[in-house]
Amino acid sequence: MTAEWQQGGSAAFVSAIDYPLYVVTASAGGEMSGCLAGFVTQASIDPVRFLVCVSKVNHTYGVARRSRGLGVHLLGSDQRAVASLFGEQSGDQIDKFQGMAWSTGATGSPILSECAAWIEGNVVDLIDGGDHEAFLITVTAGGAGTRPGRFMRTDATDFEAGHPQ
Repeated sequence: MTAEWQQGGSAAFVSAIDYPLYVVTASAGGEMSGCLAGFVTQASIDPVRFLVCVSKVNHTYGVARRSRGLGVHLLGSDQRAVASLFGEQSGDQIDKFQGMAWSTGATGSPILSECAAWIEGNVVDLIDGGDHEAFLITVTAGGAGTRPGRFMRTDATDFEAGHPQ
């Protein structure tokens, strides 16, 4: 594969697709963290499992590696401010959960009170995905939220990542 195709072809492919964005949360050793993630997908029906990819440069990555589980929150279409907080700010510098309503889930992960839907699961495997690590989780809990719609990748095209990629 040529470098030109990788730059031009993959960029054209990515710009042609749209997908929901999620807030991924983790807790370990008394430290909580969360980040905006776009690479989340169901990986199994029985048992219900999801792959949740976290950038290796994010503050959340280090916490997630030590955590026994992850929370995954589908954001509502009206949650741009939450998406911006978790996508454009770094947990290295701020507490993203300050002033936000959340509870502690069964795995210890923070579960956001406001979202469109959420799941929580135990980490059962890690897969190196290049600049991201894929956390395979078995879903142990979840529920519907109160926010309508879905916040999509194209809703965040003007965001600047809290950490450089």
